[in-house]
Amino acid sequence: MKRIVEIVPARPGWYSRWQIGPEVTRCYPVSLWALLEEADGSGREVVGVDCAGQWPGAEENESGGGFVRYLFQLPDAGPPEDVEPPSPAELRSTGPRRQSAVTAQEPVVTG
Repeated sequence: MKRIVEIVPARPGWYSRWQIGPEVTRCYPVSLWALLEEADGSGREVVGVDCAGQWPGAEENESGGGFVRYLFQLPDAGPPEDVEPPSPAELRSTGPRRQSAVTAQEPVVTG
């Protein structure tokens, strides 16, 4: 049994790539990095947990998928071409967003 020693957030640009078919891969953004070690204090490793909640070796990973590798792309370069688009719930929960200082006024109904 492994235990978590430390968790740190992942910087933007890190992705985990999974093989989901013979010629098909899918990437998910990495949400955090976890430092794991064996119960006896030996055998430390770092794993990335992606936004789908998957990590190498987890039993609850997407059915039929196998971890390929982690990859980094500069945020300005955009996501990898096989990135899984975020769900509507993930888009809503990304935190505060800038809003224009100009507000629309309700139309005035006359006559």
